[in-house]
Amino acid sequence: MKYRIVNRRRFIIFCTIVILLYTGVMSVFFSVVSSHDSEELRIMEVEVQPGDTLWELAKVYGPDDKDIRETVYDICSLNGIKASELQSGQIIKIQVD
Repeated sequence: MKYRIVNRRRFIIFCTIVILLYTGVMSVFFSVVSSHDSEELRIMEVEVQPGDTLWELAKVYGPDDKDIRETVYDICSLNGIKASELQSGQIIKIQVD
């Protein structure tokens, strides 16, 4: 089957409307997704004191309804460290709810 454009102006207007609608829908979708993600992530910075462990920091600053092991993992991931690399005086980021 061959298609032939009879009215070029009408075709261009149609394509423009389709592109604008698609762009509008996608921008609304991505703004809803990005605003939802940014609301969830609240971060505080904590200075590590001598004798502090990630386990203790997770118990103090982490959410009560979350497993402490997950909170420790999240702290390590957020800061790019291992539990053995924690040093006093270090500033670490902790996600709070």
